[in-house]
Amino acid sequence: MEKPIIRNCSDQFWFVILLFFLLLSVLLCFDYSAFYDAPNNGFLFSVTKQENPFAIAGNKTSFNPDPCKSRYIYIHELPRKFNYDLLEHCEILTRGTEKANMCPYIENLGFGPEIENSQGVFTNSSWYFTNQFMLEVIFHNKMKSYECLSNDSSLASAIFVPSYAGLDVSRFLWESNEKVRDSSGRELLQWLASKPEWKRMWGRDHFLVSGRIAWDFRRQFDNASLWGSKFRFLPESMNMSMLAVEASSWKNDYAIPYPTSFHPSKDAEILQWQSKIRKQKRAHLFTFIGAARPELENSIRGKIIDHCRNSSFCNFIDCSYDGSEKCDNSINVTKVFENSVFCLQPSGDSYTRRSIFDSMLAGCIPVFFHPGTAYSQYLWHLPKNWNKYSVYIPVRDVKEWNGNVEKILLRFSGQEISAMREEVIKLVPSIIYADSRSKLERFEDAFDLAVKGMLEKIERVREMIRNGKDPALGFADEDHYKYTFSNY
Repeated sequence: MEKPIIRNCSDQFWFVILLFFLLLSVLLCFDYSAFYDAPNNGFLFSVTKQENPFAIAGNKTSFNPDPCKSRYIYIHELPRKFNYDLLEHCEILTRGTEKANMCPYIENLGFGPEIENSQGVFTNSSWYFTNQFMLEVIFHNKMKSYECLSNDSSLASAIFVPSYAGLDVSRFLWESNEKVRDSSGRELLQWLASKPEWKRMWGRDHFLVSGRIAWDFRRQFDNASLWGSKFRFLPESMNMSMLAVEASSWKNDYAIPYPTSFHPSKDAEILQWQSKIRKQKRAHLFTFIGAARPELENSIRGKIIDHCRNSSFCNFIDCSYDGSEKCDNSINVTKVFENSVFCLQPSGDSYTRRSIFDSMLAGCIPVFFHPGTAYSQYLWHLPKNWNKYSVYIPVRDVKEWNGNVEKILLRFSGQEISAMREEVIKLVPSIIYADSRSKLERFEDAFDLAVKGMLEKIERVREMIRNGKDPALGFADEDHYKYTFSNY
């Protein structure tokens, strides 16, 4: 009586086995690729007909992760008045730039006119007369060539706002009516807040760039006598991040390098330049290119100039009045920095100055007097271990300071100087903006590091949201210790 039961169970067992293999064959032959869609033809998984998704080759599965995962960026298509119209009417951009005509600096995607005859100073044709205020144009053109752009904002990790905010506000910074200074920024924010992308994170995944210092957008009160616009204190703007050549003390402002004149199109041009400055003979122990700031009570520049003039080891290039033209010439400036071991970088009208990056590009070791000039600014681009590439002479009180720059710099041995200079030379790729018409293979430039830093900041905000925390906490708070000597 038991045998029929055994035969029936056996038949069912083999039927299940047969059905399993038939189903597995169908699954393995099916084309899964139609189910995966990502911008720029980037697939999350690439599974095609008759391909075994479990096949292993070289201890790696055939799954190809999307190289742009968590890196997609969406660019807003702004009304032209916030960017392109400003360039088309470039004659209105001269005020506050010390330029009679800003139009030539728009050439070559914002790099400016090409330097055709460098008198043997430069090693290739990737050098331009670049104006620092063109950073937002340069960054925008770089972003248009970014490898992980998305036309689908829902897939983007960040939203780039291509407003030429610095060029825009420069037209009105000297306007006595503060409402006029604020009007364009208000219009931009109203436009952004009306878009569906805004409501996803209420602007905390949005960022923009300025070729002016962030303080120009940080007027705290409606008082015509106060400097700047109040753009960064408007509610919507407080939810956004700004990348600027100098950050303010608020946590949603981030500093990125001033543009220099070097915009290489390939790695070989960087290596060629690094080789040149590594071999360069330097006649002067230290150099200062600049002018005094007698109107600024706490400026150290006057004492530094006195030090320079009284030292046979110093080369001082006076940029006041009749000397300003030679100080604005990339060829002259690079030639001076190339011939100096150390370059003094005191604060100017604000904490930072373009000269920091011009001097480092020439292989000159920077000497800083305040942490706000570099150390607490360019966190994505300069090493935390600042004494490896620079000299720090803290001046907490200008009136009481009686240090001697010459004596301090003479203490460094030849071996120490060589080591610091090599660190400076290694940093060259990190502080330049490569040509947006090509792509570097080996190096990350200042743009790459800025984008990476911004994506990481936005991802941390997303993590707070995922953990049920308020993303507004600390996002736009003021850091009262950022520009103090407490950490340096």
